[in-house]
Amino acid sequence: MADTVQTLLPVLLVLVALLVLRRRMPVLFWWLVGYPVVALRVLISYRATMDACGLTVPASAVRRATARMMGRQAAPVPPRHSFPLPTGSGLVMRLRMATGQAPEDFTASADRLRHAWGAHAVYVHPTKPGWLELRLVGWDVLADVRPSRRRLSAGPLCLPLALREDGRWHVRDFRTVPHELILGATQSGKSVYLRNLLCGLARQPVVLVGIDCKWGVELAPFAPRLSALADNPDRANDLLDALLAEMEARFCLIGLSGAAGPDAVLTSDVWGLPDDVRPLPVVVVVDEVAELFLAASKDDEKRRDAMVTKLIRLAQLGRAAGIYLEVCGQRFGSELGKGATMLRAQLTGRVCHRVNDESSANMALADIAPEAALAATSIPAERPGVAIVGDSSGGWSRVRSPHLTLDDAAAVCRDTSGLVPELPRLDSFRPVIAVESAGPTSPAATAPAARPVTG
Repeated sequence: MADTVQTLLPVLLVLVALLVLRRRMPVLFWWLVGYPVVALRVLISYRATMDACGLTVPASAVRRATARMMGRQAAPVPPRHSFPLPTGSGLVMRLRMATGQAPEDFTASADRLRHAWGAHAVYVHPTKPGWLELRLVGWDVLADVRPSRRRLSAGPLCLPLALREDGRWHVRDFRTVPHELILGATQSGKSVYLRNLLCGLARQPVVLVGIDCKWGVELAPFAPRLSALADNPDRANDLLDALLAEMEARFCLIGLSGAAGPDAVLTSDVWGLPDDVRPLPVVVVVDEVAELFLAASKDDEKRRDAMVTKLIRLAQLGRAAGIYLEVCGQRFGSELGKGATMLRAQLTGRVCHRVNDESSANMALADIAPEAALAATSIPAERPGVAIVGDSSGGWSRVRSPHLTLDDAAAVCRDTSGLVPELPRLDSFRPVIAVESAGPTSPAATAPAARPVTG
């Protein structure tokens, strides 16, 4: 009996350690246990699984003739595959499709492949004609999302913001998708996504502009890094005028570069200008867009329509001038103004968290993919940060951004306040921040004093 206990005790300890490792450190558990087991299962059962899923083709005439000569029956041929290579959340292998097969055949069988190989999910990505990538995910990667280790190595205006359900990162590339619409109800994770975005941009040479008509409470913690902040509709209207003037000046600069002489390099946007004359990119964050467009009188309606028109102009022409829009809100609908639908058409990037009404999900995603809007309405409330990301190509994916507290985000903006660039047209809109006086004794000395942010 004692020998049995001595034998079983180490086994039980190992099992308990593996269970704890799987719960606390799923990546390490996958590399030590999950990947070898799943890879071996895939290699052993590959032919039988493909045949059961209807992903094989009849053998060639040469193989059939050879099989008849040997008194056998030629078995169906599965697609050729590479060795399954491990990733941080699963494994991936390349498949060479047989004649007559299409990626849709494998996509339709993805759920059957998942059950056959014991994976959390299976995703199919066509790579080039005749080839596709089969990606297996070992566990629910959206359950606990950590910041990307590639964050510091991302290129200019290119930020990994959220982890996709297939284990890859959703990268916000402003030069590819210049404008974006972000929707989400209270406590849905929209603010966390915005914090990750602002912190990523704060570390880069970018002009950050904020429009927050909730008296600036959402964007005020990031004031040390903002070049301009409007906290009410009247001031926002004036700030949009200044941004339009800046855009026109940049177009004049682009036009002058083409008339500089026969040796000048022709360009249609600021990215083709020489480095010494190229203006810095401007990212305009419009938070709670519904508050910006509230109208209680006819004068308010005129101002609202004017601001919608200005935003549409920035969205249509801003990309070439290096001016990009991030429009955020709890909901977005046609009642915001006559041009709201036209504005939405220019915001080709879409991020929809859990929303309070189905119409907002449809406004964000229905013109991209109806099934994406349906997926957005099924996001559970107990998983904040989960969102549906889509783009104008029709593709969409479920993502989750890493948790970032407001204190940590504000600290990043304070630490990078020295990167605030000089932009004369926006000087009158520079936010003021509260700083504590050095004297701790008198009440007047301990009161916060407002001062403009200095670069």
